[in-house]
Amino acid sequence: MEAGADRERVAGRRARQGADRAGGVGLKPHRRDWLPGYLFISPAVLLFLVFVAAPLLAAFGLSLFHWDLLSTPEFAGLDNFKQLVTDGATVRAIVNTFVFAISSVVTHIGIGMLLALGVHRTMTRGTKYFVRTAYFFPFLVSWAAVALIWKYVLDPAFGPANYYLSATTNWLASPTWALPTLIVVDWWHTIGYTFIILLAGLQTVPAQLHEAARVDGANAWWRFWSVTLPVMSPTIFFATVITFIGAFQIFDPMVIMTQGGPDGATRSIVQYTYEKGFQSFEVGYAAALSLVLFVVIMIVTGLQFRLSRRWVHQ
Repeated sequence: MEAGADRERVAGRRARQGADRAGGVGLKPHRRDWLPGYLFISPAVLLFLVFVAAPLLAAFGLSLFHWDLLSTPEFAGLDNFKQLVTDGATVRAIVNTFVFAISSVVTHIGIGMLLALGVHRTMTRGTKYFVRTAYFFPFLVSWAAVALIWKYVLDPAFGPANYYLSATTNWLASPTWALPTLIVVDWWHTIGYTFIILLAGLQTVPAQLHEAARVDGANAWWRFWSVTLPVMSPTIFFATVITFIGAFQIFDPMVIMTQGGPDGATRSIVQYTYEKGFQSFEVGYAAALSLVLFVVIMIVTGLQFRLSRRWVHQ
């Protein structure tokens, strides 16, 4: 009987193996089966290697040298990174950029949400189309054109801003007002993008959830807090990450409108990197600054993803 049981177990095992072979389970993929997958991902991999990995490695290599683009590079080791710690202009540029980026995120998400709620709930279909277009249109205009337009608007002598405000403030030359002014200009230029993202997120909130909350006696505020925000949290998280990354790389308005002044009050880290690399020709130090920019963005974005586990609902 034991021999018969053994034969049955062997037969059962062979039957399962045959079924696995028929279903493809346990079979080692043939190399030719992998080829289509590699071909599909090859363009993305090639773009990454050429435009991300190679420049990053080149920047790291340059950061280890003193080089002015003309003479022979001299190996400097970590001297460029040591200089970062003692360079007050670098520290101030990073602080300015953080202030700009955080202010940009707060204003974009806060005011963008209010605009999206107003358009989504209170306007007719034709009005919604007009408002969406009006708010998004400035985002399509180049930063150079926007900076020149606002430089004229804010001109202390004949600009419309001072005329209608009955003021004589030189907005772009004031150490107090220069950076807040650039934050406002950036908001005007880019709020349309955040507004469209949040408006799209609002349209994904099921009306049944609001109706159920209304039946349970929840007022408008509690429906927004308990229904709208949790459902929209992935959209808000996406808008927050994108806005911060874009704001931390700000460059054009500082260069065109204030040239980083007055006295470095509006100089961003990207502008300072440009000045060191293409005006002072300190290519190695500029490469070190670019690596600092990359690391800061990577760390902050990683923290955002880490913290999102606590408030983003899937």
